[in-house]
Amino acid sequence: MADPEKGLQTQLANIQKRSGKTLDQLYAVIRGSGLGKHGEIRDMLKADLGLGHGDANTLVHTYFKAQEAPGSSSPDEVLAAIYHGSKAGLRPIHDALMTAIHGFGPFEMTPKKGYVSLRRKKQFAMIGPASQTRVEVGLNMKGVPGTPRLKELPPGGMCQYKVSLTDAREVDGEVLGWIRRAYEGAGP
Repeated sequence: MADPEKGLQTQLANIQKRSGKTLDQLYAVIRGSGLGKHGEIRDMLKADLGLGHGDANTLVHTYFKAQEAPGSSSPDEVLAAIYHGSKAGLRPIHDALMTAIHGFGPFEMTPKKGYVSLRRKKQFAMIGPASQTRVEVGLNMKGVPGTPRLKELPPGGMCQYKVSLTDAREVDGEVLGWIRRAYEGAGP
């Protein structure tokens, strides 16, 4: 029986040879396109680089898989991918949040495919675009009454609360107070 991983590596080597570009260069073309949907990227690779359907499809799959792999990209590259295209205007909200949160003390930031996880001993917050017009901050904390701004979430989810922000000016004392409470509850 053929080894699927070996077949994939052979196909990727052939794509690089035919295109005259390394995988990193091909991934840079994808990132630079500003496209986020599989089919759009596949079609762009076929049109712009002359790749066949199968090669373009495989390249898109490996690109998305590489974006999900820990340590595969720098945090800046992952954030650029999260806040690209129609979501680029939300990056100042994210940056304002992170600037304030860094003042709380040490924590680990783990970029995921569509958001950033913030952890101490456990995850205390998740930050990412929920739509083209708002960033959501998911918070893990207990014993805080919900408000119209601090929405309580059903039990069993990744967070107990969420706050929606549409402008960097909304990163105020109230929001930062909730994030600090979650931060302090997540360990020393």
